[in-house]
Amino acid sequence: MKTRDRILHTSLELFNLEGEEQTTTVDIANEMDISPGNLYYHFKGKDQIINELFHQYATALSGTLTAPIERPLGDAGKVEDNWYYLYVVLEEMYQYRFLYHNLDNILQRYPDIRRHFKRLIQLKRAALFAICQTLIQQSVIDTGKQQLLGLVDNMTLNLTFWLSYDQLLHDERPPALTIHQGVLQLLTMVAPYLGDEQLAFYHDCELIYADMLEQST
Repeated sequence: MKTRDRILHTSLELFNLEGEEQTTTVDIANEMDISPGNLYYHFKGKDQIINELFHQYATALSGTLTAPIERPLGDAGKVEDNWYYLYVVLEEMYQYRFLYHNLDNILQRYPDIRRHFKRLIQLKRAALFAICQTLIQQSVIDTGKQQLLGLVDNMTLNLTFWLSYDQLLHDERPPALTIHQGVLQLLTMVAPYLGDEQLAFYHDCELIYADMLEQST
């Protein structure tokens, strides 16, 4: 792995573990056992590292979020398909969780990131809207447009702040628990609109999570 890539990899690990604000470029250099001068040869400061990490994250997540938006409406109606999709989204978010653990602070200090993060929020909202459309179209419950938009906004809010909420509530716990419960929280909002077959899969996921919790204690 090239030194530049190692710097980004190490920075991401330290930001996730220790917090972005608490981690200095000297900490990163020490962790890598290189000189600060070597680090500054590749990045002029921590700001450049953070911007590069966000660019990596935004590129990866944007590609994932566009998948349900670009699919034909009838192709994503199974709740299990959307379960796995949301799991992937939360996995990608968890990989760069330092952004969400200190989101407001980072967005205030980095205007460029704030601008691009707004686009990610819109993409999340559009992806969740597409998912809800495919699931709710099979429901016997009549859902008006405003109710659907309200559901999507609530899910977008939950998805965006889930990692921060989970950290405040549990400090550190196994990533699988955080991600699995995060997906459950999202689908819990859709559960009242699911048919019997889809609801059976949802209840299976609840049982899996309960078993994971028991094994972790």
